[in-house]
Amino acid sequence: MERSVGQTETRIIEFAGPLLLESGAVLRPVRVAYETYGRLNEERSNAILICHALSGDAHAAGYHANANKSGWWESAIGPGKGFDTDRHFVICSNVLGGCQGSTGPSSIDPKTGKPFGIGFPVITIKDMVQVQKLLVEHLGIKQLAAVAGGSMGGMQALQWAVTYPEMLRKLVVIASTASSTPQQIAFNTVGRKAITSDPDWNDGDYYGGERPALGLSIARMVGHITYLSDDSMRQKFGRNLQDKKKVGFDFSTDFQVESYLQHQGDTFVNRFDPNSYLYITKAIDYFDLSKRGSLIAGLSAVKAKVLVVGISSDWLYPVYQSQEIVSALNAHQAEASYAEIRSNYGHDAFLLEEGQLNYILKNFFGEVLVADVMLRDICTITEDTTIVKAAELMLRGETNHLPVVDAEGRLMGIVTSWDIAKAVARGLDDLHQIVSAPVLTARGEDRIGSAIRSMEKNHISALPVVDDEEKVQGLVTTECLGPLLGRCR
Repeated sequence: MERSVGQTETRIIEFAGPLLLESGAVLRPVRVAYETYGRLNEERSNAILICHALSGDAHAAGYHANANKSGWWESAIGPGKGFDTDRHFVICSNVLGGCQGSTGPSSIDPKTGKPFGIGFPVITIKDMVQVQKLLVEHLGIKQLAAVAGGSMGGMQALQWAVTYPEMLRKLVVIASTASSTPQQIAFNTVGRKAITSDPDWNDGDYYGGERPALGLSIARMVGHITYLSDDSMRQKFGRNLQDKKKVGFDFSTDFQVESYLQHQGDTFVNRFDPNSYLYITKAIDYFDLSKRGSLIAGLSAVKAKVLVVGISSDWLYPVYQSQEIVSALNAHQAEASYAEIRSNYGHDAFLLEEGQLNYILKNFFGEVLVADVMLRDICTITEDTTIVKAAELMLRGETNHLPVVDAEGRLMGIVTSWDIAKAVARGLDDLHQIVSAPVLTARGEDRIGSAIRSMEKNHISALPVVDDEEKVQGLVTTECLGPLLGRCR
């Protein structure tokens, strides 16, 4: 059963330093905001580090006191979910350079007693990971069960595997890249220019005065366009007008998509520091794990078992970039696999397609059982049910399969919609003439992969799920697996 981790709180820890950055600059002290979910086992071997994307923070799951909004990856972190807190101790921290508790441009510079502003040193993804390592070691963890993240979080996860290969057993990289492309850098450049062109930016020294809200809002609007897809925008907005029946022939807000982007920009201003946006996007631009132009060489140190997940409609980090990572890892015999979320949501699908994502994650961590995905409230029939009645039950329940059971609920056979169609065509009226028996079955504790292989091998579309007494508990069908495997929307 999937549940929430419940009420959580963000904690702060401070490291005295000094922290030597990739640029050669030194920071001291360094504060880190973080949250944890689940319990660390006695061996301290079950920890998973979650790395957040550009606009994320340490609050990845659960709820804060007196707040209704859940953590940004509530759909994937919790009991029974992809990052299962019944089995794992999950950690998430706000990145270095952020503005939600960790040291960043809005933090106080101990030398001046004022916020750093653009006096803060330029940082890289590698610097962010170095700080995360300090946190992990502080928690007494010598090796992580996994490091995972989407978008910029995926970059951090990859950097972990390259810089500290002995410190993680598994790696999950979602909708990300091993090297920022010119197009990705271009979008970040426009966002930064919007901020630095705002008169209120004041060369980064706006703390205590008017913030460059307009610039940050525009930066967010530009960025948000890249998180969506053409299909999702057509589906969500079309050319629908916003609160009017006809266009205004002026420069007011005509279309719903305009209003949506403005709302995204306005709400982002309330929770994010413009200078942090500058620093974090610059770190993304600098990210490049290739060595002398070779990604194979750049990833040669990776020892973890790797899962790379692409999104079919993602044009910010298109699937070819995910596949390049897998190819480079496979080139030096690393254990790497690729999975794809089939969605029209675009880049944001890793936050929205929870069915597919949780299936992929559970499969990677070896946790997806038949009981996790089977249909439970199914209709069954007995041997004395008429073919007409069976057909009516199929139509009413919108199902293509009816298990046939005895008086005790034990499985005796199965009838499909195809069997019903044949019976009608041939004028049959006895259920025994069309029931299939014996029947291949599955158990709730079976891995879903074995059930899928059984269905594919025997060219069948459903498996009744039975207990030790052969009583029917549910049904696994290609229809119920479809959304998990991305075969339908």
